[in-house]
Amino acid sequence: MITIINRRFLPNKIKVTSWDVLAPYFNQLLESTINSKEELENWLKDRSELDAFVSEDLAWRYVKMTCDTTNKDLEQAYLFFVTEIEPQISPLTDKLNRKLVACPFINELDNDKYFIYLRGVKKEIEIFREENVPLMAEIATESQKYGSIVGSMSVEIDGKELTLQQAANFLKNPDRSVRENAFLKINEVRSKHTAELDELFDKLIALRHQVAVNAGFDNFRDYMFAALGRFDYTPADCFAFHDAIQTEVLPLVKAFNEKRKAELGFDLKPWDMEVDTQNREAIEPFTTGEDLLAKTVKCFKKVDDYFAWCITTMDNMDRLDLESRKGKAPGGYNYPMAETSVPFIFMNAASSTRDVETMVHEGGHAVHSFLSKDLELAAFKNCPSEVAELASMSMELISYEGQDEFYTTKEDFNRAKEEHLEGIIKILPWIATIDKFQHWIYSNPTHTAAERRDYWVKLSKEFGTGMVDWTGFDHIQAYTWQKQLHLYEVPFYYIEYGMAQLGALAVWKNYIADKTTALAQYKAALSLGYTKTIGEIYKTAGIEFNFTVPYIKQLMAFVKDELAKCK
Repeated sequence: MITIINRRFLPNKIKVTSWDVLAPYFNQLLESTINSKEELENWLKDRSELDAFVSEDLAWRYVKMTCDTTNKDLEQAYLFFVTEIEPQISPLTDKLNRKLVACPFINELDNDKYFIYLRGVKKEIEIFREENVPLMAEIATESQKYGSIVGSMSVEIDGKELTLQQAANFLKNPDRSVRENAFLKINEVRSKHTAELDELFDKLIALRHQVAVNAGFDNFRDYMFAALGRFDYTPADCFAFHDAIQTEVLPLVKAFNEKRKAELGFDLKPWDMEVDTQNREAIEPFTTGEDLLAKTVKCFKKVDDYFAWCITTMDNMDRLDLESRKGKAPGGYNYPMAETSVPFIFMNAASSTRDVETMVHEGGHAVHSFLSKDLELAAFKNCPSEVAELASMSMELISYEGQDEFYTTKEDFNRAKEEHLEGIIKILPWIATIDKFQHWIYSNPTHTAAERRDYWVKLSKEFGTGMVDWTGFDHIQAYTWQKQLHLYEVPFYYIEYGMAQLGALAVWKNYIADKTTALAQYKAALSLGYTKTIGEIYKTAGIEFNFTVPYIKQLMAFVKDELAKCK
């Protein structure tokens, strides 16, 4: 069992009730004298301890708020932090960064150990602006409204009030009229909030653009590439990714849709894309959150005992909230806890195969947190998404070995596996669409809501197959982007899923060839945290950080071969 380590810098009992609680520790770091390399490294450890404590305090406020969006006290506790505490921390973080960079002993630090960390610190100094502090607080306040708006949505089907996640299960129903009814009801309630979500997004765009201009950038896209620390690739690489998806992936998606149309025997409508083409009932791989948890532990144990231990430890420490319910924010996440090193998994399980994918995905993130827990500084554990998502997406695939715990027959397992693998291919064009959408949005910050809608429709056709008939529902298709919470809450955090998905396929390919070696490489890569470049971490995992046409072509051929085995 992992517990909080006794602190060396902060008191063991400390509670953030006001800025005055934290201020003395930041001031102590700022005012301390550093007379040697050893004292500098001790100063870094003290700073890391403070950063970890602050990070975990914010984490718990966010977790509790998303678990119950109807509780105004929890919402206020979170907003208090982002409006009263974070704005105080931001300028002091900049001063601490400058103190570090100006320290004469910085050149004596081990370059191999601190290179990644120090280049990030220098980039933070470069883009920090005092005038952005209140804007960041306002952005945090506004972006959290998305979860409240979507979390409040519910529909009534068969006399029962359901969350949108629960209602979406009806899109798998063999009865086409049931699917259509669910689709219409879900989108009826979404349509009622279209204007509200448009207005919120307009406000976020304006605020984000101002942050970028203040920091000396032409647009928020360029600012975010710096803020996200994208040292290892450029916007041009993203455009190459978009093109490669169109060239190598869209033809496969079109083939899937042609097969679906032929097997169903009619033209495809939006509510026909989730149903089993052989009219089989949707698989129910688990019943309750407790059942999902128990089966996940057994599944992970078949892959690696350590993976199962991680999930069991989280359960023992109440770090799981799995079931969907009204008032709970949408989506799912694994929130790392910087101080205790035991993360929190949040999701909206509704007894679907997609929930199994989500659970093992977030479980992969959790394993990543455990494997990197012993790194010396909190900053060493703060991985970029291209690495974090490699951990989770690889787990989705290598955990196939234990997923018979969820599927009692080989037929059900093969069916779930086929759906998952096809889903991996189908999601890549969506990822490219969302990313290209964001490049346009923030390169054209004065666009109108109507222009944004029209550009989204254009992209939907560009990355679509033309096989789905939206006639009569164009108004719904024009706003499908509003389902993507990343656009509201974590802008530009999405193409990483595509890059990491390619890496995960390569990890799985290695796993099939040599499980022992692939697992050792996977665990070694995750244990690095963020102490190496993305390319070096991928190399440690036995794969490439590569999203060119030849590489994607090779991986798509591999997936096609694996899909053939599901028949």
